[in-house]
This record gives sequence, structure tokens and C-alpha cells, in this order.
Amino acid sequence: MKKNSEKIKIRSAEIEDSKIILKLIKELSVYEKLSHTVVNNEELVKENLFGKKKYAEALIAEYENQPVGFALFFHNYSTFVGKPGIYLEDLFVQPEMRGKGIGKKLFLELIKIAKERNCGRVEWSVLNWNTPAIDFYKSMGAVPMDEWTVYRLTEGEIDELTSDKNS
Repeated sequence: MKKNSEKIKIRSAEIEDSKIILKLIKELSVYEKLSHTVVNNEELVKENLFGKKKYAEALIAEYENQPVGFALFFHNYSTFVGKPGIYLEDLFVQPEMRGKGIGKKLFLELIKIAKERNCGRVEWSVLNWNTPAIDFYKSMGAVPMDEWTVYRLTEGEIDELTSDKNS
């Protein structure tokens, strides 16, 4: 009988995984109670992760050769540290597959990538109510940045701010 760790494989996503990535994004949105906000589609995933200009990368977690999770990330830069960093946009493991060490292997693979790329930081956001994720990240040594507040402009605000009336 194989141990769970032997059944788990983490690999870099390829363009053929676009449909799987979108499926997992949609599953994540249901878990986070945000499915009404998803407008992403398979073509956008292909274009933005695997196209001419790659804006993000993804890792796929497989359990017994079946995709069950992903981590999507991209580089940022710290002016204070003077090094690139990695921003973890999403880390998701299907709820029925949790507790097998899949999320930990995904996270550690991302940390390994950060080390190989000489990153000074790995950062991410967690919904305040998501205590399983918060507990997981704290168990990995992560520290909350409680003194920082995330701000966001959505496409509507971007359009408004770049309209002719603001020139």
C-alpha cells in the first residue's frame, strides 16, 4: 500500500491543463462563496498563463494521477528588500482531498521555487473567515500582516480613472 506522500505529485502546469485550472478556479470560488464574481474562461487562462506574455504560473497537484488542486502565483518586487518576490494568488485543494498532505506539498513546492529564484518574500491574502487556511499557513511559519490593508480597483474603476474626463 502506497503512503499518501507517494500518491501525491506536484508539477508545473502546461497549456493542456487550462481546462483543469479553470475547473479548480471555479471550485475555489464556490468554497470562498465568490462564484458570482468569476468571469474567467479557458481562453483567458491559456492567454495569460501560457501565451506570448505570461502573467502568472501554476502548479498542479495530482493524487493518484488525478488533478485535485493547484497553486497560481506570479512575481512581484520588493523595493525595500531589493529582490523579487512571489505572490500566491490561489492555493486550493478540493475539500474531499484535504488532510492528505496535498496542500502542504503544493505550498512547499512554491517555497522551493521562491528559493531557487532568489526571492526575498512570498506573500498572499487569506479571507478572514477561512480559519483552516489561516491555521495551515501559521503552522508553516507564516506571519499575518495585520497592520496592512489591501486596497483594490476593479475594471470599472480603472476604466473610470483612465477615461478622457480624468486626463
